Amino acid sequence: MNSKLPAVVTLGELLRASPTPQPCLVEPGLLPAQGILFCGGEPKVGKSILVTNLALALAAGSSRIGFEIPAARRVLVCQFELPTEQFAVRLAEMRKPLGSAADSNLFIDTRAAGHLLSSPQGLNHFLAAAQTASAEVIVLDPLYSTHDKDENDTRAMAALCQTLLRLRDASKAALVVVHHVRKAISRYEVGSAFRGSGALNAVGDSYVLLARPSAGPNTVELRFQFRYAAAKQPKLLSLDPKTLWFSSAGEAPAAAIKSRRKV
Repeated sequence: MNSKLPAVVTLGELLRASPTPQPCLVEPGLLPAQGILFCGGEPKVGKSILVTNLALALAAGSSRIGFEIPAARRVLVCQFELPTEQFAVRLAEMRKPLGSAADSNLFIDTRAAGHLLSSPQGLNHFLAAAQTASAEVIVLDPLYSTHDKDENDTRAMAALCQTLLRLRDASKAALVVVHHVRKAISRYEVGSAFRGSGALNAVGDSYVLLARPSAGPNTVELRFQFRYAAAKQPKLLSLDPKTLWFSSAGEAPAAAIKSRRKV
């Protein structure tokens, strides 16, 4: 918004000064420009693989995982699960179907471990990394490795969420955040299934929950909750264990939707 506007303006003045809304980075409505996407699910369900697929697809401008990506974006990956060498091996496998399409747009923060968003020094580290990459998207995988707060404490999580907003606003990048869910959730929960959901619901623009249906060991069901887009039916993705890429396997069957009661 134009900072030179008077404190009080007419509707006409406001609309004339407002910038044209930017298109979503991932359609339909999955990742708005400068939005925050939370991705969660059961342990070992494939959250990190899916998010890395998404990072590579965004960097390449490829829609190969079943979501429309209108244009290539500069993506910074801050991951804490694997040593950098092992993560490089995973990326090398995933890169093969894309060739060099993502090479100049995908950036990896090799010194992310040990830096906490919950401290001023840690926040400055991630901002500096985002600035170096000129990042349009920042991936944080997983969220619990970026802070030392009690995720059952509403105030602590609210403060952490404010830090996420500061990271987004200062970097002007969208955030993709991998986060874990509560131990027992109902079949129909999505955004409220995440730990600290009371605070997360105030900052998230979209939520994706991964679950194992009965379709097979390499199939996951995705359920969605969007703040600004229309509701989307759950869909199935199938993982190719050789390429480490998910691909669309259609919408979740209605019978499966009704039968699954707990995650």
